[in-house]
Amino acid sequence: MQILPSNNDGIKVLQASWHPFSNNHFAVLTSDVVFRLFDLSSDLEQPEQEFFLQPILPGKCQNASAICPVAFSFGSDHLWDRFSVFILFSDGSIFVLCPVVPFGSDYSKKYIQEMYEDVNAFGLESSNPNVVTNSHLAIAWLEATFPDLLHQSTDTNLLMSKAHPYAPVDDSLTLQGPLCRVCEENNESEGKSSNCEGKAVGFMYSSAGKDSILVTAWGSGQLQVDALADEIQPQWNIGISTRLNVDSHGQIKSVAMLCDSNSQDPLALRSHRPSSTGSNLKSNIEAVWMGHSPPLLRLAIVDLALSKAPSDSSLSLFPDPLVPERFYCAHGGGLDMVTLHFLPFSYPEMASTPPSVHPILTTGNSDTSSPFLSGFVTVADAYGHVQLIGITCLGECFVVEMKGWKEPTPLQLDIDSKSIKDVEPPGTGMISKELIAGPDPPILPSSSSLKSLTPDSIEGKSTLHHYIKVFHEYYVEYGHKVFIELKEHAYYVKTELEDKQKRLEAVKKSLLSIETKDQEINKRIDRAFKVYELLEKRIDSFKMLPAANKKPLSQAEQEFKAQLDRFADVELDALRSSIAALSVRMKRFAQQSVGGVAGTGVVPWQAPKTGRSHISESQMSLLKSSLEKLSLLNEENNLKLQIIDNELKNKEQ
Repeated sequence: MQILPSNNDGIKVLQASWHPFSNNHFAVLTSDVVFRLFDLSSDLEQPEQEFFLQPILPGKCQNASAICPVAFSFGSDHLWDRFSVFILFSDGSIFVLCPVVPFGSDYSKKYIQEMYEDVNAFGLESSNPNVVTNSHLAIAWLEATFPDLLHQSTDTNLLMSKAHPYAPVDDSLTLQGPLCRVCEENNESEGKSSNCEGKAVGFMYSSAGKDSILVTAWGSGQLQVDALADEIQPQWNIGISTRLNVDSHGQIKSVAMLCDSNSQDPLALRSHRPSSTGSNLKSNIEAVWMGHSPPLLRLAIVDLALSKAPSDSSLSLFPDPLVPERFYCAHGGGLDMVTLHFLPFSYPEMASTPPSVHPILTTGNSDTSSPFLSGFVTVADAYGHVQLIGITCLGECFVVEMKGWKEPTPLQLDIDSKSIKDVEPPGTGMISKELIAGPDPPILPSSSSLKSLTPDSIEGKSTLHHYIKVFHEYYVEYGHKVFIELKEHAYYVKTELEDKQKRLEAVKKSLLSIETKDQEINKRIDRAFKVYELLEKRIDSFKMLPAANKKPLSQAEQEFKAQLDRFADVELDALRSSIAALSVRMKRFAQQSVGGVAGTGVVPWQAPKTGRSHISESQMSLLKSSLEKLSLLNEENNLKLQIIDNELKNKEQ
């Protein structure tokens, strides 16, 4: 998707956002002061609607280079706010484009009908020609964009109305603004507050009850909270033509227009004093339809106490999807939650209560101006909880769950060690304390002021209608909150019951398994006792064996054993070698004597050898007898050796 042309000459995308009333339309604000609306379902490159913004007229462009767009925000479900686009410039000026509607988007037919009747009732009946002219333009736009308004009898079953492509050929939208702020001290209008320093860096719109809240973030770390003192109304520049791109069937495909600001608008606002009394009710409504931009009412300035060194710190604002009085601010030091307690039309009794600021995440790097988040989104689930999902500049993702409407416990996010220290918040009940306490009773006027009014007078009827509407809104809003919470918590209770039922079944199965294992364990213990008894019996039987009563050797037995060891190791070996040598000599002598007698019968004469004496027969017989005795002795010694070996083996065993 190529949003900018190839020769963009340094044009940058300042902000991009999805349209809240369409799933296909994507809005882009660029640095060339052009607001574009793309329909991604039909064309990814050519915008469906282009608005070339000119916040300063040609005759008053001396400081145009110092003013550039910063951010934008779409309106919400509040009369013409749903068709409005609020654009913030660097000097803090806020401009409005109304009406801007994505082609083919769906809106509630009930609210469109209410706006249509409001224009017909208060605009066309006015005696002021400017009011009548502006009302005719608004009625023509509503009838052309939502043709269902003219066919109510045939389409009574439809709950939603689809926006058809339409743009007046001879007229273009007015860039309403800059919205001037009403100063309560001197009752004059101001274009910019002198209390905020630096440049405007962030912007957010939120609709809370009957109030339209605009929050501006400044580079000095301050948040400027304003509320619209009147309703947004559509405005056109008469005589400035619109460029239309039409297909072969005459259907509008795309629209481009030049949006100039009205130089007379701020001057008219300085003379405009909104009044809340019943006598000026009709004059206030006529003033709304004269084409003047609504003024801003200053609610509070919130100082986040960031580092004073940088003057252009990056701050991002994100609304809470469930609690409209709450929004989040991301900066270099972490993430803060801001809750508004005073709203001029919804909670006027809380005028003395300032906004509360609660840190959600702290990074410990409050001295730096660089943001620690590269992406952030708030998501609401079906249980009435909000999920804060963010991606840090290091590419890490974290999720913080905001349960109920309680104030959160801050988390410590350490970017260097890449860890989040989470403090478990206290458990909350099924129903919030706000709903249990009941609706806040509206403030009733004093009886003295009501006694001066009669029911038949115009002021009495207006006052009575006003307070009936106030009572209705207080209790209907409370009933709506109760209905939503009970409806959403029904699924939560059902899920909890199913989960506890599953856990109960799992516990029952575990108990049955434990009982079965317990029986097996008892059987194993019985078998172990039987084996133990058997082993004791075997030990007793082993104690009865002879070897079990073996006693240590006495001193004489130890000396005899030592002699046997010496005899076995030394003397027996020498004796065996002597017996073997004598046996060989005896066999050799016996063979020589037997060979001589067998040949002649006479022993042959042999010359006596030198060094050897002659042996007589008596000596020979003596030698034979000695050999026989030696053989007997050898056999006895062999038997003794066997006995000794057996004893040694028994000893070793």
